[in-house]
Amino acid sequence: MNTSTRKAALITGASGGIGAVYADRLGRRGYDLILVARDAGRLTAVAESTTRHGVAVETIRADLTKVADLRRVEERLRTDSAISMLVNNAGIGAAPGLADADIDALDRMIHVNVAAPTRLAAAAASAFSAAGRGTIVNISSALALAPELFSGAYSGTSITVVFLF
Repeated sequence: MNTSTRKAALITGASGGIGAVYADRLGRRGYDLILVARDAGRLTAVAESTTRHGVAVETIRADLTKVADLRRVEERLRTDSAISMLVNNAGIGAAPGLADADIDALDRMIHVNVAAPTRLAAAAASAFSAAGRGTIVNISSALALAPELFSGAYSGTSITVVFLF
């Protein structure tokens, strides 16, 4: 898609928290930004605040629980040669306790916390390997290392991200 020598970072979960902080810091360092999140309003606010760094900022509204949205982000990672960094930050939690859990909520959590970062990291790794450069940052919860403090399912999804590579 882009063949220029500029550098760009794609950040998932960029509408707030750690993702928004990464957007700000990478923008300060001169990275053009591709910000991905499902909340369009919050995503736009982060994008507007990072443009002050003089970098290009694009938003992609995507719900990573939806296959079509995930595939669209994967394709961007595979085809945009300007992207040299993936920040895999999107994640969701679920209430503790498996016996009373909403199984559909657990399924969404597993999809966003395991399937999405795995697929995106694989797409980025393939593109970065072919380009001979690139960085993947996988963000996970500290609860990955303390499953007794929350739910085993949530901690299990978090530890998967820790050991993705």
